Amino acid sequence: MPAPEHARQWLSLILADGLGPVRFAALEERLGSPPDWLDASDRALRAAGLDDRIVRQLRRPDEKRLQRCLDWLDDDRRWLITRSDPLYPPLLKRIPDAPIALFVAGSVEALVMPQIAIVGSRGATSGGLDHARSFAATLARAGFVITSGLATGVDGMAHAGCLDAGGTTLAVAGTGLDRIYPPRHHDLARRIARSGALISQFPPGVGPLPGNFPARNRIISGMSLGVLVVEAGVKSGSLITARLAGEQGREVFAIPGSVHNPQARGCHRLIRDGARLTETADEIIAELEPLARKMAGEIEQLLAPAPAGSSPGLEEADHTPHMEHDPEYVRLLEAVGFDPTPVDDIIARSQLTPAQVSSMLLMLELDGRISSHTGGRYSRKA
Repeated sequence: MPAPEHARQWLSLILADGLGPVRFAALEERLGSPPDWLDASDRALRAAGLDDRIVRQLRRPDEKRLQRCLDWLDDDRRWLITRSDPLYPPLLKRIPDAPIALFVAGSVEALVMPQIAIVGSRGATSGGLDHARSFAATLARAGFVITSGLATGVDGMAHAGCLDAGGTTLAVAGTGLDRIYPPRHHDLARRIARSGALISQFPPGVGPLPGNFPARNRIISGMSLGVLVVEAGVKSGSLITARLAGEQGREVFAIPGSVHNPQARGCHRLIRDGARLTETADEIIAELEPLARKMAGEIEQLLAPAPAGSSPGLEEADHTPHMEHDPEYVRLLEAVGFDPTPVDDIIARSQLTPAQVSSMLLMLELDGRISSHTGGRYSRKA
């Protein structure tokens, strides 16, 4: 949870109507780092391109909406992560219209881990739901965070499959996080927040407006290394996510289906347009593991000791262990052979959860104690 005054300053910017990501970036270039803008004169704000209405909102924010946000943030597991925060998703930060800030409920550290998005039809077939569950479980065991949109059908099954496999999942909402949509996923959302996180660019109080969901899809694809479309009709919103992923330079994967299944036609269109035809989760792992390893450099910077006076990052989180003295790290290292060892064998030998193993293997790799290999295998360094 951010400090109240810091949160109040940022919320004044977030709640100003019309101050979207593109305009925000232009103002940042002209006026410097927010929220110092609030110290600028009205004349300077107008000269930077803000009209009188936005200037008035910055000076006198809606106290009811602002207080609603502050009340929601008054919890140790709720966060406001701004674009200047070290825990802002690194891939999302690279897209030109990245949200100004994210409201997060749960484990904020999961935002910087390598993610794969799984999306698909709300009215998926039983076969599509089985694919969503099994692909999510396999990818989670390989160490990827599973990201989706909390919708019914494929999204919900992907979240559940990941959780049942002991993995970490992120749900990007099209509402403020003080409400769950659809309501039937209330219990699922609780499970997600315990091991992963719920995320939204929308402040508390915002309902499920139709225009919110394309914006949510932009975040799902923007945070992820790649997007897997399981089932999608020709008018499915999942095709929007896939299109956005392609525009953002992300890998797009699609599972083919029967020519008689209308929920497969969107996937077939994606494949015709250049998406990778995908039959097994191992194909996705082989494709994205090298990209995930490249991300390790950015995560390593977050884990490095912070200069005096700088903002706290991951290295200051209460749960970050000292590997030399932590018995779980010792047990995990003993479970990794000097020959490449499959991650499933490491999980079985160490008797740790897949989510623990995924996070700890990354830490050991960054510390130079193990090496990663294709196919989700790891080996100890002599």
